[in-house]
Amino acid sequence: MVMKVRHITLGALGVVLFFPVVAMAADTPQTRTTTFTKDIAPIFQEKCESCHRPNSIAPMSLVTYQEARPWAQSIASRVKARQMPPWHLDKTIGIQKFKNDRSLSDAQIDTIVKWVAAGAPQGDPKDMPAPKTWADDSKWQLASKYGAPDLVVSAPEYTMPAQAQDAWWRPSVATGVTEPRWVRAIEIHPATVKGRRITHHALARLQQPEDLPKELFTNDPNVAGDGLFMEWAVGKGGDEMRPGSGRLMLPGSKIVFEMHYHAVGEQITDHVELGVYFYPKGEEPKHREVLALFNTFTGGNRQLDIPPNQVTTTESFVVLRENARIENFQAHMHLRGKGMSMEAIYANGRREMLSQVTDFNFNWHNMYIYADEAAPLLPKGTILHFVAWYDNTTGNRSNPDPDQWVGWGDRTIDEMGHAWLNITYFGDQDFKAEVARRSGSNVASSGAH
Repeated sequence: MVMKVRHITLGALGVVLFFPVVAMAADTPQTRTTTFTKDIAPIFQEKCESCHRPNSIAPMSLVTYQEARPWAQSIASRVKARQMPPWHLDKTIGIQKFKNDRSLSDAQIDTIVKWVAAGAPQGDPKDMPAPKTWADDSKWQLASKYGAPDLVVSAPEYTMPAQAQDAWWRPSVATGVTEPRWVRAIEIHPATVKGRRITHHALARLQQPEDLPKELFTNDPNVAGDGLFMEWAVGKGGDEMRPGSGRLMLPGSKIVFEMHYHAVGEQITDHVELGVYFYPKGEEPKHREVLALFNTFTGGNRQLDIPPNQVTTTESFVVLRENARIENFQAHMHLRGKGMSMEAIYANGRREMLSQVTDFNFNWHNMYIYADEAAPLLPKGTILHFVAWYDNTTGNRSNPDPDQWVGWGDRTIDEMGHAWLNITYFGDQDFKAEVARRSGSNVASSGAH
Protein backbone atom coordinates (compact mmCIF):
# COMPACT_ATOMS: atom_id res chain seq x y z
CA MET A 1 0.00 0.00 0.00
CA VAL A 2 1.32 3.46 -1.00
CA MET A 3 0.03 6.71 0.54
CA LYS A 4 0.25 10.01 -1.39
CA VAL A 5 -0.78 13.54 -0.27
CA ARG A 6 -2.84 15.79 -2.61
CA HIS A 7 -4.02 19.41 -2.09
CA ILE A 8 -6.89 21.59 -3.33
CA THR A 9 -7.08 25.46 -3.07
CA LEU A 10 -10.59 26.81 -2.39
CA GLY A 11 -10.93 29.89 -4.65
CA ALA A 12 -10.88 33.37 -3.10
CA LEU A 13 -10.64 32.12 0.41
CA GLY A 14 -7.13 30.97 -0.34
CA VAL A 15 -7.64 27.95 1.89
CA VAL A 16 -5.51 24.99 1.06
CA LEU A 17 -6.81 21.59 2.10
CA PHE A 18 -4.51 18.54 2.30
CA PHE A 19 -5.89 15.03 2.28
CA PRO A 20 -4.37 11.61 1.74
CA VAL A 21 -4.99 9.53 -1.33
CA VAL A 22 -4.40 5.79 -0.84
CA ALA A 23 -3.16 3.87 -3.86
CA MET A 24 -3.04 0.07 -3.71
CA ALA A 25 0.11 -1.58 -5.06
CA ALA A 26 1.13 -5.21 -5.21
CA ASP A 27 3.69 -6.41 -2.69
CA THR A 28 7.19 -6.77 -4.01
CA PRO A 29 10.08 -8.82 -2.57
CA GLN A 30 11.41 -5.52 -1.18
CA THR A 31 8.17 -4.53 0.59
CA ARG A 32 6.48 -7.72 1.78
CA THR A 33 7.50 -9.64 4.87
CA THR A 34 9.57 -12.79 4.41
CA THR A 35 7.69 -15.74 5.95
CA PHE A 36 8.40 -19.36 6.73
CA THR A 37 5.55 -20.82 4.70
CA LYS A 38 6.18 -18.84 1.51
CA ASP A 39 9.94 -18.29 1.49
CA ILE A 40 11.81 -20.45 4.00
CA ALA A 41 10.11 -23.85 3.79
CA PRO A 42 10.99 -24.29 0.06
CA ILE A 43 14.66 -23.60 0.85
CA PHE A 44 14.66 -26.05 3.76
CA GLN A 45 13.05 -28.70 1.57
CA GLU A 46 15.67 -28.25 -1.14
CA LYS A 47 18.81 -27.94 0.95
CA CYS A 48 18.18 -28.98 4.59
CA GLU A 49 15.54 -31.65 5.05
CA SER A 50 17.72 -34.44 3.66
CA CYS A 51 19.26 -34.45 7.15
CA HIS A 52 16.94 -32.20 9.20
CA ARG A 53 13.80 -34.32 9.39
CA PRO A 54 12.32 -36.72 11.95
CA ASN A 55 14.41 -39.83 12.68
CA SER A 56 17.31 -38.67 10.53
CA ILE A 57 20.93 -37.85 11.42
CA ALA A 58 20.49 -34.15 12.28
CA PRO A 59 19.82 -33.13 15.90
CA MET A 60 16.54 -31.37 15.02
CA SER A 61 13.88 -31.36 12.33
CA LEU A 62 13.19 -28.28 10.20
CA VAL A 63 10.15 -29.64 8.38
CA THR A 64 7.48 -27.56 10.13
CA TYR A 65 7.37 -24.01 11.42
CA GLN A 66 6.87 -25.25 14.99
CA GLU A 67 10.04 -27.37 14.69
CA ALA A 68 12.15 -24.69 13.03
CA ARG A 69 11.12 -21.54 14.96
CA PRO A 70 13.07 -22.27 18.20
CA TRP A 71 16.26 -22.59 16.14
CA ALA A 72 15.85 -19.41 14.11
CA GLN A 73 18.77 -17.43 15.56
CA SER A 74 21.11 -20.42 15.34
CA ILE A 75 20.02 -21.10 11.76
CA ALA A 76 20.76 -17.52 10.73
CA SER A 77 24.19 -17.66 12.35
CA ARG A 78 25.14 -20.98 10.75
CA VAL A 79 23.97 -20.20 7.22
CA LYS A 80 25.49 -16.71 7.27
CA ALA A 81 28.86 -18.27 8.17
CA ARG A 82 28.28 -20.97 5.51
CA GLN A 83 28.67 -23.70 8.12
CA MET A 84 25.35 -25.18 7.08
CA PRO A 85 24.50 -26.90 4.85
CA PRO A 86 27.94 -28.55 4.94
CA TRP A 87 29.69 -27.65 1.68
CA HIS A 88 33.31 -26.75 2.27
CA LEU A 89 34.54 -26.01 -1.24
CA ASP A 90 35.84 -22.50 -1.81
CA LYS A 91 33.27 -20.80 -4.05
CA THR A 92 35.88 -18.44 -5.48
CA ILE A 93 38.33 -21.10 -6.70
CA GLY A 94 38.13 -23.70 -9.44
CA ILE A 95 35.16 -25.59 -10.86
CA GLN A 96 31.79 -24.58 -9.42
CA LYS A 97 29.36 -26.87 -11.26
CA PHE A 98 28.42 -30.01 -9.32
CA LYS A 99 25.73 -32.66 -9.53
CA ASN A 100 25.20 -32.71 -5.78
CA ASP A 101 25.65 -29.06 -4.76
CA ARG A 102 23.67 -28.60 -1.55
CA SER A 103 25.14 -25.22 -0.66
CA LEU A 104 22.92 -22.17 -0.30
CA SER A 105 23.06 -19.37 -2.84
CA ASP A 106 23.71 -15.82 -1.70
CA ALA A 107 20.05 -15.04 -2.33
CA GLN A 108 18.89 -17.98 -0.19
CA ILE A 109 21.18 -16.94 2.67
CA ASP A 110 19.88 -13.38 2.43
CA THR A 111 16.29 -14.63 2.55
CA ILE A 112 16.89 -16.69 5.69
CA VAL A 113 18.73 -13.86 7.45
CA LYS A 114 15.91 -11.41 6.61
CA TRP A 115 13.32 -13.86 7.90
CA VAL A 116 15.05 -14.18 11.26
CA ALA A 117 15.64 -10.41 11.50
CA ALA A 118 11.90 -9.87 10.97
CA GLY A 119 11.09 -12.07 13.96
CA ALA A 120 10.82 -15.36 12.05
CA PRO A 121 7.11 -15.00 11.16
CA GLN A 122 5.14 -18.05 10.13
CA GLY A 123 3.02 -16.56 7.35
CA ASP A 124 -0.17 -17.92 5.83
CA PRO A 125 -0.41 -21.72 6.31
CA LYS A 126 -1.95 -21.90 2.83
CA ASP A 127 1.44 -20.88 1.38
CA MET A 128 3.16 -23.94 2.82
CA PRO A 129 4.49 -26.23 0.05
CA ALA A 130 3.40 -29.85 -0.05
CA PRO A 131 5.52 -32.07 2.23
CA LYS A 132 8.50 -33.68 0.56
CA THR A 133 8.67 -37.46 0.54
CA TRP A 134 12.03 -38.84 1.62
CA ALA A 135 13.39 -42.33 1.23
CA ASP A 136 13.91 -44.44 4.32
CA ASP A 137 17.53 -44.01 5.45
CA SER A 138 17.69 -47.69 6.34
CA LYS A 139 16.91 -48.63 2.73
CA TRP A 140 18.80 -48.27 -0.54
CA GLN A 141 18.76 -44.66 -1.72
CA LEU A 142 19.36 -45.59 -5.37
CA ALA A 143 16.46 -48.03 -5.43
CA SER A 144 14.09 -45.33 -6.63
CA LYS A 145 16.16 -45.09 -9.83
CA TYR A 146 17.46 -48.63 -10.35
CA GLY A 147 15.22 -50.81 -8.21
CA ALA A 148 16.67 -53.26 -5.69
CA PRO A 149 20.42 -53.89 -5.96
CA ASP A 150 21.39 -56.74 -8.26
CA LEU A 151 23.91 -57.93 -5.68
CA VAL A 152 24.11 -57.33 -1.93
CA VAL A 153 27.29 -58.27 -0.08
CA SER A 154 26.90 -58.13 3.70
CA ALA A 155 29.67 -58.01 6.27
CA PRO A 156 29.19 -60.14 9.39
CA GLU A 157 27.54 -58.44 12.33
CA TYR A 158 29.68 -56.58 14.84
CA THR A 159 28.81 -55.59 18.40
CA MET A 160 30.37 -52.38 19.71
CA PRO A 161 30.30 -52.15 23.53
CA ALA A 162 29.00 -49.02 25.20
CA GLN A 163 32.52 -48.14 26.38
CA ALA A 164 35.55 -49.26 24.36
CA GLN A 165 38.53 -48.14 22.34
CA ASP A 166 37.98 -47.53 18.63
CA ALA A 167 37.94 -50.76 16.60
CA TRP A 168 38.91 -51.53 13.00
CA TRP A 169 37.36 -54.68 11.59
CA ARG A 170 38.32 -56.17 8.23
CA PRO A 171 36.27 -59.25 7.31
CA SER A 172 36.43 -60.76 3.81
CA VAL A 173 33.26 -61.90 2.01
CA ALA A 174 32.97 -63.66 -1.37
CA THR A 175 30.85 -61.76 -3.90
CA GLY A 176 29.44 -64.89 -5.55
CA VAL A 177 29.91 -63.34 -9.02
CA THR A 178 30.23 -66.16 -11.57
CA GLU A 179 30.85 -64.16 -14.76
CA PRO A 180 32.34 -60.75 -15.59
CA ARG A 181 29.84 -58.00 -14.80
CA TRP A 182 30.05 -54.25 -15.29
CA VAL A 183 28.85 -52.02 -12.47
CA ARG A 184 26.85 -48.83 -13.09
CA ALA A 185 26.13 -47.83 -9.48
CA ILE A 186 27.24 -48.76 -5.96
CA GLU A 187 25.90 -48.00 -2.53
CA ILE A 188 27.24 -48.93 0.89
CA HIS A 189 25.79 -48.20 4.31
CA PRO A 190 25.38 -49.49 7.85
CA ALA A 191 22.36 -51.79 7.81
CA THR A 192 20.44 -49.72 10.37
CA VAL A 193 20.15 -46.02 11.10
CA LYS A 194 21.22 -46.79 14.67
CA GLY A 195 24.35 -48.45 13.32
CA ARG A 196 25.44 -45.14 11.83
CA ARG A 197 26.08 -43.87 15.34
CA ILE A 198 28.98 -46.27 15.83
CA THR A 199 30.30 -46.38 12.23
CA HIS A 200 32.89 -43.72 11.53
CA HIS A 201 33.50 -45.05 8.03
CA ALA A 202 33.23 -48.23 6.01
CA LEU A 203 35.42 -49.24 3.08
CA ALA A 204 34.87 -51.98 0.54
CA ARG A 205 37.89 -53.23 -1.40
CA LEU A 206 37.41 -55.45 -4.42
CA GLN A 207 39.87 -58.34 -4.55
CA GLN A 208 39.83 -60.32 -7.78
CA PRO A 209 42.20 -62.29 -10.02
CA GLU A 210 42.93 -59.29 -12.26
CA ASP A 211 44.53 -56.25 -10.66
CA LEU A 212 44.03 -52.75 -11.96
CA PRO A 213 46.36 -51.86 -14.85
CA LYS A 214 49.66 -50.91 -13.25
CA GLU A 215 50.61 -48.55 -16.06
CA LEU A 216 47.99 -46.08 -14.83
CA PHE A 217 50.14 -45.13 -11.85
CA THR A 218 53.41 -47.01 -12.49
CA ASN A 219 53.56 -47.93 -8.80
CA ASP A 220 53.56 -44.28 -7.80
CA PRO A 221 54.09 -44.22 -3.99
CA ASN A 222 51.71 -41.27 -3.71
CA VAL A 223 48.78 -43.33 -5.01
CA ALA A 224 47.14 -46.11 -3.04
CA GLY A 225 43.99 -48.11 -3.22
CA ASP A 226 44.21 -50.57 -6.11
CA GLY A 227 40.96 -52.43 -5.67
CA LEU A 228 39.15 -49.73 -3.69
CA PHE A 229 35.48 -50.07 -4.60
CA MET A 230 33.33 -47.89 -2.36
CA GLU A 231 33.39 -45.90 0.90
CA TRP A 232 30.68 -44.84 3.31
CA ALA A 233 31.04 -41.88 5.68
CA VAL A 234 28.65 -39.25 6.99
CA GLY A 235 27.69 -36.97 4.12
CA LYS A 236 28.30 -39.48 1.31
CA GLY A 237 25.61 -41.12 -0.77
CA GLY A 238 25.62 -43.70 -3.51
CA ASP A 239 28.06 -43.65 -6.41
CA GLU A 240 26.77 -43.68 -10.00
CA MET A 241 28.95 -44.11 -13.06
CA ARG A 242 28.55 -41.62 -15.89
CA PRO A 243 27.01 -42.98 -19.11
CA GLY A 244 29.44 -45.20 -20.99
CA SER A 245 31.66 -45.96 -18.00
CA GLY A 246 31.63 -48.56 -15.25
CA ARG A 247 33.62 -50.70 -12.86
CA LEU A 248 34.39 -54.34 -13.56
CA MET A 249 33.70 -57.29 -11.23
CA LEU A 250 35.16 -60.70 -12.08
CA PRO A 251 34.38 -64.29 -11.03
CA GLY A 252 36.10 -65.36 -7.83
CA SER A 253 36.13 -61.82 -6.46
CA LYS A 254 35.88 -60.91 -2.79
CA ILE A 255 34.96 -57.79 -0.88
CA VAL A 256 37.35 -56.96 1.93
CA PHE A 257 35.50 -54.66 4.28
CA GLU A 258 37.10 -52.21 6.66
CA MET A 259 34.86 -50.71 9.33
CA HIS A 260 36.02 -48.11 11.82
CA TYR A 261 33.75 -48.38 14.84
CA HIS A 262 33.66 -46.15 17.91
CA ALA A 263 31.75 -46.40 21.19
CA VAL A 264 28.84 -44.03 21.86
CA GLY A 265 27.78 -45.00 25.39
CA GLU A 266 25.31 -47.66 24.23
CA GLN A 267 25.96 -51.22 23.07
CA ILE A 268 24.98 -51.46 19.39
CA THR A 269 25.09 -54.43 17.03
CA ASP A 270 25.11 -53.76 13.30
CA HIS A 271 26.65 -54.78 10.01
CA VAL A 272 27.56 -53.01 6.77
CA GLU A 273 25.91 -53.81 3.44
CA LEU A 274 27.24 -53.21 -0.06
CA GLY A 275 24.64 -52.88 -2.81
CA VAL A 276 25.77 -53.29 -6.43
CA TYR A 277 23.76 -52.33 -9.52
CA PHE A 278 24.94 -54.00 -12.75
CA TYR A 279 24.58 -52.94 -16.34
CA PRO A 280 22.23 -55.32 -18.15
CA LYS A 281 23.99 -58.39 -19.50
CA GLY A 282 25.44 -57.68 -22.91
CA GLU A 283 25.61 -53.94 -22.26
CA GLU A 284 29.29 -53.27 -21.76
CA PRO A 285 30.42 -49.69 -21.06
CA LYS A 286 33.22 -48.37 -23.20
CA HIS A 287 35.33 -46.89 -20.40
CA ARG A 288 36.56 -48.27 -17.11
CA GLU A 289 36.34 -46.19 -13.95
CA VAL A 290 38.49 -46.74 -10.87
CA LEU A 291 38.52 -45.31 -7.36
CA ALA A 292 41.91 -44.39 -5.93
CA LEU A 293 43.38 -42.66 -2.93
CA PHE A 294 45.92 -39.92 -3.72
CA ASN A 295 48.17 -39.03 -0.80
CA THR A 296 48.81 -35.33 -0.25
CA PHE A 297 52.38 -35.87 0.94
CA THR A 298 55.34 -37.81 -0.42
CA GLY A 299 57.43 -40.70 0.82
CA GLY A 300 54.84 -42.92 2.49
CA ASN A 301 52.60 -42.61 5.53
CA ARG A 302 55.45 -42.19 8.01
CA GLN A 303 56.35 -38.91 6.32
CA LEU A 304 53.21 -37.16 7.54
CA ASP A 305 54.76 -35.13 10.35
CA ILE A 306 52.78 -32.36 12.08
CA PRO A 307 54.65 -30.48 14.84
CA PRO A 308 52.77 -29.07 17.83
CA ASN A 309 51.51 -25.48 17.86
CA GLN A 310 52.09 -24.95 14.16
CA VAL A 311 50.26 -24.79 10.84
CA THR A 312 51.85 -27.41 8.56
CA THR A 313 51.54 -27.74 4.79
CA THR A 314 52.20 -30.86 2.71
CA GLU A 315 52.11 -31.50 -1.04
CA SER A 316 52.42 -34.27 -3.60
CA PHE A 317 52.62 -34.66 -7.39
CA VAL A 318 51.17 -37.55 -9.42
CA VAL A 319 51.58 -38.01 -13.17
CA LEU A 320 48.56 -39.37 -15.05
CA ARG A 321 49.77 -42.12 -17.36
CA GLU A 322 46.52 -42.21 -19.32
CA ASN A 323 43.96 -39.67 -20.50
CA ALA A 324 41.49 -39.19 -17.68
CA ARG A 325 38.24 -37.63 -16.63
CA ILE A 326 38.15 -36.73 -12.94
CA GLU A 327 34.66 -37.53 -11.69
CA ASN A 328 34.80 -36.07 -8.21
CA PHE A 329 36.97 -34.56 -5.49
CA GLN A 330 36.84 -35.57 -1.83
CA ALA A 331 39.28 -34.44 0.83
CA HIS A 332 39.97 -36.78 3.74
CA MET A 333 41.71 -35.53 6.88
CA HIS A 334 41.12 -35.69 10.63
CA LEU A 335 40.77 -33.13 13.41
CA ARG A 336 43.78 -30.96 12.53
CA GLY A 337 42.89 -30.88 8.83
CA LYS A 338 41.91 -27.44 7.56
CA GLY A 339 42.12 -27.49 3.78
CA MET A 340 43.12 -29.27 0.58
CA SER A 341 43.51 -28.27 -3.05
CA MET A 342 43.83 -30.16 -6.33
CA GLU A 343 45.61 -28.49 -9.26
CA ALA A 344 46.32 -29.68 -12.80
CA ILE A 345 49.74 -28.91 -14.29
CA TYR A 346 49.64 -29.53 -18.03
CA ALA A 347 52.52 -30.65 -20.25
CA ASN A 348 52.85 -27.13 -21.69
CA GLY A 349 53.36 -25.69 -18.20
CA ARG A 350 49.86 -24.24 -17.81
CA ARG A 351 48.44 -24.61 -14.32
CA GLU A 352 44.77 -24.78 -13.41
CA MET A 353 43.27 -25.01 -9.93
CA LEU A 354 40.49 -27.56 -10.13
CA SER A 355 39.03 -27.53 -6.61
CA GLN A 356 39.91 -26.35 -3.12
CA VAL A 357 38.42 -27.07 0.28
CA THR A 358 39.27 -24.16 2.55
CA ASP A 359 37.26 -25.02 5.67
CA PHE A 360 37.50 -28.78 6.10
CA ASN A 361 35.21 -30.25 8.75
CA PHE A 362 35.93 -33.78 9.95
CA ASN A 363 32.25 -34.32 10.78
CA TRP A 364 31.36 -34.25 7.08
CA HIS A 365 33.05 -36.27 4.34
CA ASN A 366 31.62 -34.56 1.31
CA MET A 367 32.13 -36.02 -2.14
CA TYR A 368 31.98 -33.17 -4.63
CA ILE A 369 30.68 -34.74 -7.85
CA TYR A 370 31.42 -32.63 -10.92
CA ALA A 371 28.58 -31.89 -13.32
CA ASP A 372 28.73 -33.81 -16.60
CA GLU A 373 30.03 -30.87 -18.64
CA ALA A 374 32.40 -29.66 -15.91
CA ALA A 375 34.27 -32.84 -14.93
CA PRO A 376 37.88 -32.04 -15.85
CA LEU A 377 39.33 -33.79 -18.89
CA LEU A 378 43.06 -34.23 -18.41
CA PRO A 379 45.40 -35.53 -21.13
CA LYS A 380 48.00 -38.12 -20.17
CA GLY A 381 51.14 -36.53 -18.85
CA THR A 382 49.14 -34.07 -16.76
CA ILE A 383 50.45 -33.73 -13.21
CA LEU A 384 47.94 -33.66 -10.37
CA HIS A 385 49.31 -31.39 -7.65
CA PHE A 386 47.78 -31.83 -4.19
CA VAL A 387 48.33 -29.46 -1.26
CA ALA A 388 46.99 -30.00 2.26
CA TRP A 389 47.34 -27.91 5.38
CA TYR A 390 46.84 -28.71 9.06
CA ASP A 391 46.17 -26.39 12.00
CA ASN A 392 47.72 -27.91 15.12
CA THR A 393 47.27 -24.76 17.21
CA THR A 394 44.82 -23.47 19.80
CA GLY A 395 43.15 -21.54 16.98
CA ASN A 396 41.65 -24.81 15.73
CA ARG A 397 38.58 -25.46 17.86
CA SER A 398 38.51 -29.12 16.79
CA ASN A 399 42.08 -29.73 17.98
CA PRO A 400 42.09 -32.13 20.96
CA ASP A 401 45.63 -31.19 22.04
CA PRO A 402 47.81 -28.64 20.20
CA ASP A 403 50.84 -29.66 22.26
CA GLN A 404 50.96 -33.11 20.65
CA TRP A 405 53.21 -34.07 17.75
CA VAL A 406 50.87 -35.79 15.26
CA GLY A 407 51.55 -38.38 12.57
CA TRP A 408 49.63 -40.74 10.31
CA GLY A 409 47.20 -43.12 11.98
CA ASP A 410 43.75 -44.66 11.87
CA ARG A 411 42.59 -43.12 15.13
CA THR A 412 40.62 -39.90 14.97
CA ILE A 413 43.27 -38.19 17.11
CA ASP A 414 45.91 -39.19 14.54
CA GLU A 415 45.98 -37.63 11.08
CA MET A 416 45.57 -38.51 7.44
CA GLY A 417 45.82 -36.65 4.19
CA HIS A 418 44.48 -37.96 0.92
CA ALA A 419 42.00 -37.22 -1.83
CA TRP A 420 39.47 -39.80 -2.97
CA LEU A 421 39.11 -39.59 -6.75
CA ASN A 422 36.92 -41.57 -9.12
CA ILE A 423 38.75 -41.56 -12.45
CA THR A 424 37.60 -42.74 -15.87
CA TYR A 425 40.36 -43.51 -18.36
CA PHE A 426 40.20 -42.93 -22.13
CA GLY A 427 42.23 -44.12 -25.09
CA ASP A 428 43.63 -41.39 -27.33
CA GLN A 429 40.89 -41.43 -29.96
CA ASP A 430 38.06 -41.57 -27.43
CA PHE A 431 39.65 -38.76 -25.44
CA LYS A 432 39.91 -36.54 -28.52
CA ALA A 433 36.28 -37.26 -29.32
CA GLU A 434 35.19 -36.40 -25.78
CA VAL A 435 37.17 -33.16 -25.84
CA ALA A 436 35.61 -32.24 -29.19
CA ARG A 437 32.12 -33.05 -27.95
CA ARG A 438 32.68 -31.03 -24.79
CA SER A 439 34.08 -28.06 -26.72
CA GLY A 440 31.00 -28.06 -28.91
CA SER A 441 28.75 -27.79 -25.88
CA ASN A 442 29.91 -24.23 -25.19
CA VAL A 443 30.63 -25.16 -21.59
CA ALA A 444 34.15 -24.57 -20.33
CA SER A 445 35.95 -27.79 -19.40
CA SER A 446 39.29 -28.12 -17.72
CA GLY A 447 42.11 -29.38 -19.88
CA ALA A 448 39.97 -29.56 -22.99
CA HIS A 449 41.50 -26.58 -24.70
